[in-house]
This record gives sequence, structure tokens and C-alpha cells, in this order.
Amino acid sequence: MNTTEGRVPTSPASPGGARVRIFDTTLRDGEQSPGCSMSPQQKLVMARALDELGVDVIETGFPASSQSDREAAAMIAKELRRPTLCVLSRCLPTDIEASVRALEGAANPRLHLFLSTSPLHREHKLRMSKQQVLDSIAASVAQARALVDDVEFSAEDGIRTERDFLAEACAAAIVNGAGTINVPDTLGYTTPQEIRALFEFLIGTVPGARGVIFSAHCHNDLGMAVANSLAAIEGGARQVECTVNGIGERAGNCAMEELVMALKVRNAWFEADTGIDTQRLLPASQLLTRLIGMPVQRNKAIVGANAFAHESGIHQHGMLRHRGTYEIMRPEDVGWPDSQMVLGRHSGRAAVAHRLRALGYALEDEQLDRVFADFKALCEQQRVIDDGDLEALMHGTDAYEGGRGQGFRLASMTVSDRGQRASAQVELSDPDGKRVSESALGDGPVDALFAALASATGVNLTLESYQVHSVGIGADARGEANLSVRCDDDDGRAYEGTTYEGRGTSRDIIEASALAWLDIANRVLRARRHADADMVAA
Repeated sequence: MNTTEGRVPTSPASPGGARVRIFDTTLRDGEQSPGCSMSPQQKLVMARALDELGVDVIETGFPASSQSDREAAAMIAKELRRPTLCVLSRCLPTDIEASVRALEGAANPRLHLFLSTSPLHREHKLRMSKQQVLDSIAASVAQARALVDDVEFSAEDGIRTERDFLAEACAAAIVNGAGTINVPDTLGYTTPQEIRALFEFLIGTVPGARGVIFSAHCHNDLGMAVANSLAAIEGGARQVECTVNGIGERAGNCAMEELVMALKVRNAWFEADTGIDTQRLLPASQLLTRLIGMPVQRNKAIVGANAFAHESGIHQHGMLRHRGTYEIMRPEDVGWPDSQMVLGRHSGRAAVAHRLRALGYALEDEQLDRVFADFKALCEQQRVIDDGDLEALMHGTDAYEGGRGQGFRLASMTVSDRGQRASAQVELSDPDGKRVSESALGDGPVDALFAALASATGVNLTLESYQVHSVGIGADARGEANLSVRCDDDDGRAYEGTTYEGRGTSRDIIEASALAWLDIANRVLRARRHADADMVAA
């Protein structure tokens, strides 16, 4: 077997075949995702993060499409000086002129032209012949090149274009001054083998191909955007167009964080890498989530909450012996503080013992057996066991009610959403059995409810994510609320800024939300009590 098969070939366009440029289109193609639009100021904030990441090219928008895109492109051009700043334009003289104006003041401007080339698009979208398409490419690239030194041309739906005609289109762009040729898989239709062969064909046959950069832009309709982008690199592509969190039209684009880490982890195979500061991948992902309000699925590679989390007892035991048994990269390399040993119903005795030792408890086997039995019983009541729960088990707390531990309990609540603002009134039973009542206003029923609970318990939480869904079917179905919050207490305690997750179930989703919030609040209060006790002991 030829062990070099599939390695990145050396290309005069990128000496040594080692450097792959990252072209980020989060602010353009990514923003086209339904519900992901950003204001010019939000785009500027995200552009700064992309600059810090080390992105080579930032596509800031499509100026001819909206005033907002023009404003964003101009704002970013005035501030960012290191990366190449790019805007998208159709092959129309007026679009090209508008795009050039949006690039005014940019230190490293690029104009990105596109035109469809596939038979389907030529017939039904453009209603143009092959020759008309070639003439438009030639005239548009020449016009753009006379105004901007750096021009990129994209053959929209290039993957479904006849090979020979695609080669003609690329040649027309190159001869008229394009320095980058992008071959998009606009519909996410291709396969790794197919796109690799296509890039090899184009680079090997198109006149002037060795003097330009070939780029891949893959969509994820069949779930292969990252794999196809890696295959394009194997075929000679030296630029990949991608987005943070893989956002984009329909099923999205190639996810930058996944592509970058694939090249880093498998560098010995691909013999290629990027200039990305990988430790900033997670912060960039989380920033985008906050800006557009689109959460990342927990099991997403690299930046998902479960990417470096282990609950299975077998996996935890292996990780305690050597992290390489179940991790192929370090969480710190992408921005996570560390791996997570999630204690739940699948966790084993070794993981519980390890966490107890970290909390300062050295147990004999008989003691550990008792605590582990209590731990397993508690797992039947709640999904995740945190340090506060373990502390309660260690101290012999027998006040676990419903598996949540001693703390505030919901006695009653009333929520109204009438008029301009919603209102909520809650009555709680505190840890001493006394009744506490509070009311609050909010922008909606849940906002008002959480504000009233915060007043009643004295715990301030900032909501990171909130999800409700049905558990069960038909008349027996219940509502489940899942919260992810950050504790924002300002008294300097060690748990400040900690992220907590809580769950509540009820036939009423508002009540389920209240129970989830109290689940977290009671854990925060336990952490306070233990912190105070440690301070007194010290």
C-alpha cells in the first residue's frame, strides 16, 4: 500500500504545501442563516474576535444587498488592519462599484465576485449561454481588477458544473486578473473523493492555475462539509471558506473549528496547518452564540459542551489512568479549561472516589461503598451530581427531598402576562421551613418568574440558555425545563462566574422552569455554606 496516498501535494502556489488560508464567511454566508442576522455593531464585535483568532480573510458582507452590510463593511475596514477584508459582489458593474466603495479605507481589500456556472443555474437562474457566462466573468473580473489588486472569483454551483466548462470559467477569471479561484459546493452535494479529484483536475489543467490560490467553499447538506473541505486540501486547495460553529445557508457551512483542529491533530497525515490561534476557538464560538442567539448542540465537535465531557465509568476510569485513552486533543488547546468528569448514573466508583479526593475526602473502602450507594440512589432522581451534592452526601445530609437537597422549595406561584409587562408572585419554603413571598415584573412570564425567585432566594443568575420540551406522550406527558446559567454573585466567593445547569419537570412548563431555577439556586446556596464553613475553619 502506498502510505503517501492522500497526502497534500506540494504546489508552487503554496511552497511546501503546508499553509492553508482560512477565509471566514461568518459575517456574510453565516449571517444568511435564518434568524442569524447581525447589526453592523455586532458584526464589528465578531470581526474583532476573528482578527484575534488569526483568520486570514474575513468576508464582511454583501454591500449591494443592504445598507446594513455597507455600514458593517465600512466600520470593519476602518478598524481592522491585519487581515484581508473581503466583500461579495455579483458580476454586475453597479454591484462592483458599490462593493469597491464599501472597501474604501481597508488596509488589505479583496473583491469577491461570483457567477453561476452549472447547467441548471445557467438555464433557470441566469438564462445565459455558456459564452455569455464566460464573457461576463471576463468583463467583471477585469473591471474589478482595475479597481482592486486582490480579486477572487467563485463559480457558484461549481461542483455540478461540467468539468471542461468549469475549467474554461476558471481560466477566464485567471487571465483577467483573479488571484483566488473558489470552487463552491453550493448545495452540499459532493463527496470527498469527487471534490479531491476535481481540484486535482483543475489545478493540473487550467492555464495559469499554478500561479493562483484555489479555494473550497463547502456546504453541509449531506453532513460532509468538513470532510469535503479536507479532501479539497488533499487535492491542492490552499484556502478554505468556513464559518464559526458552521452556521450558514440551510444546513450550514464547513465549521472552522472542526477543520482547523482536524489539520492540527492529523498534521502528520495532511502535512498542512493554519495560522489560527486554536485557544481562541471556544471564546469565538461562545461570542457568536451570544450575538445571534443560536445555541451550539452539546455534542458538537470541539466547541460543544460535551466535547470533552466523560460520564461513562469505563471512559472515566481510562481518563484517570491516561487522558489519551479517550481524548485525541487537549481541551486547553481549543479554549476549554479542562476535561469534565460528569458524575451521573453511568459513572463508576473510581470517578466518584477521584472527585471526592479532589474535594479533600480520603475514604476507606467501606466508607466509599456507602457514599457510592447513596450516589447511585441520587442519580435516579437527577441527571448530574455536582460537588455540592457530593458534599451533602459526605456530611450525611438526609434532607434530600426529591433528590434536590435541602433548600428552598416552591410552595405556590402566580404568573400573569397582561398589559405591557408580565408579573410573577412566588411563595417559597426556605431551608428553615419559613415562608418567603416575593413578586417581580419582567419582559415575559419566565423573565418575571426568575426575577421573583432571585428576590426570594438572594441568588443572582444570568441565563445562558433556556429550553423546554415534552417528556412522554399523550395525557401522561410532562414538561421539562433545562437551564444553563452563570452565577453572578459579587461578593468575591470562589463560585463567582461558575456555570450551572438545572432541570425541572412538571405538567406545567412555567412550574417546571421554576423548579429548574430552584435546582440551581439551592446548589449555589450549598456552595456558599461550604465556602463559609471553610473560611471559619481556616
